[in-house]
Amino acid sequence: MTNRISSNKKENEKKKISKRLEKQKRKNERKANNSKKSFEDMIAYIDETGQITSTPPDVKIENKNHNI
Repeated sequence: MTNRISSNKKENEKKKISKRLEKQKRKNERKANNSKKSFEDMIAYIDETGQITSTPPDVKIENKNHNI
């Protein structure tokens, strides 16, 4: 009976170690990919027609609208 308990403990310990190693492996993969976007990549602009674009509006056109 005691052998069975100790073998279950060994199996559980092996499972814990394997889970820990898998978690560390996934963490290292995320760090290696490092697909973070910069702040400038996340900014969206709205053009004259109300469409969302990734390019900033022309400063000349914007200044003309403010002067009127």
